[in-house]
Amino acid sequence: MILILQLLLALSLSLRADGYNHYTVKDCITSSSDLSDLEYINTYYFNKDPYIQFNSTVGEFVGFTEFGVNNAERWNKGPEVQQERAELERYCKHNLPIYYSTILDKAVKPKIRLTSEKQASQGHPALLMCSAYGFYPPAIDVYWLRDGEKVTSDVVSTEEMADGNWYYQIHSHLEYTPTSGEKISCVVEHASSKKPIIVDWGGSFPDSDRDKIFIGASGFVLGIILSTAGFLYYKKKSPGQIRESSADIDPSGVLMSD
Repeated sequence: MILILQLLLALSLSLRADGYNHYTVKDCITSSSDLSDLEYINTYYFNKDPYIQFNSTVGEFVGFTEFGVNNAERWNKGPEVQQERAELERYCKHNLPIYYSTILDKAVKPKIRLTSEKQASQGHPALLMCSAYGFYPPAIDVYWLRDGEKVTSDVVSTEEMADGNWYYQIHSHLEYTPTSGEKISCVVEHASSKKPIIVDWGGSFPDSDRDKIFIGASGFVLGIILSTAGFLYYKKKSPGQIRESSADIDPSGVLMSD
């Protein structure tokens, strides 16, 4: 991340539309919070055109026009160059820590949402979208895992987009052909979290496989219910064995009792 602390001082020589404008822009540029690579630049403009500049890395004034070159030679021999060299400490190193502590060191964790934009159909792949939103600072990394391996193709991602309220959002699309049992995950790395944020896609099975599993499981449960109901009905309709007296009839037709 490169931080530019900029102070614009505009000195207008005329308020008319066809007037002249003379102003300076002071920049403090760094890419680290310890300010180890801090650079101070003061540029003088006349009608939006720079004509002379001081750069702390160069250590002196440099002119861009004839007027600027003449002034640079004169200022580099006078007190002006010493004053500009002191601005790195007085202006930049004094203000940048304030910006870091109040703004840049603050981080807001992104909210992650994983959705299906298009279901897989015969001959057409599925489309998943991973959205990260409401995060700060804007630097973020969003990528996909397929069975633990980083996906390097069929991925399209947007740039970080400002919401207009200091927060940002980003979206990544994955086009893929589902395979039964595979695991698809969206991974987000951001300064607000020490570890990568991983969100797994719940639809591990393609729609056809999920339908087959559901039908098979439903049939198995229904079979158990019908079998149990039949057994209970049989038990209810079958009383215990009752011993009854028996009688035999002999060939002569006389009833004979035991």
